Amino acid sequence: MAGLAPLPGELSDAQFERYARHLILDEVGEAGQAKLLAARVLVIGAGGLGSPVALYLAAAGVGTIGLVDFDKVDATNLQRQIAHSQDAIGRRKVDSAAATLARLDPAIRVETHDMKVDAENVDALVAAYDVVADGSDNFATRYLVHDACYFAKKPLVSGALLRFEGQLSTYKAYDGKHSCYRCVFPEAPPAGLIPRCEEAGILGSVAGVIGTLQATEVLKELLGLGTSLAGRLLIYDALETEFRRIAVPRDPGCALCGNRPAIAPRIRA
Repeated sequence: MAGLAPLPGELSDAQFERYARHLILDEVGEAGQAKLLAARVLVIGAGGLGSPVALYLAAAGVGTIGLVDFDKVDATNLQRQIAHSQDAIGRRKVDSAAATLARLDPAIRVETHDMKVDAENVDALVAAYDVVADGSDNFATRYLVHDACYFAKKPLVSGALLRFEGQLSTYKAYDGKHSCYRCVFPEAPPAGLIPRCEEAGILGSVAGVIGTLQATEVLKELLGLGTSLAGRLLIYDALETEFRRIAVPRDPGCALCGNRPAIAPRIRA
């Protein structure tokens, strides 16, 4: 009857209209959309990757999005970090991005974590969400987040950028079948070997390409659709307009997921 509130798990009339293009996909449908609305995704970094990831997850109807960042918006961010605008300069990135998501869809719940990810808080952050999307810009955070996801058995979709290139993969080695981040990158490179974005530069739209792909892989993990990127590394070369997909097998000697692991929970390099 008209006027009755939808039952728990059912979509409202407004949601039917908003997500109509999802609902007509047989692979998604009403059940899949309800699953997205009930999902919780943690986005590490509200910058070049985190911006498109969070925007597309919110647009898709992911019900709760956690944003982690401890930085403030700077004018140099605006060339690629599309969750922020000119009037947000000087504002906390998590607050600026949350306001942008609220304008996109006020019904989406945004949880802001204005903090630097460290060994003391990473486990609690990861435990509170279903899937993690990592868009951090340093190896220390990447290893911390990855290891926490491994021990918490949470899928991690990780992206990286540099100049005209991007990389993307999904890590869920806790299933005993796929490789982990440490299988691909056993150790962080020496300091200074790989320059940061502010040193080497980045073509802004490359962040949009990888961030959008990252959001798509998160949605696939939430919905159980298609083929996961787990065990494979996707590399994008913008100058050559080329995608390469590299198989990365599990390393039996890996310090984290190998046959004789040397890394235990809360003891991470």
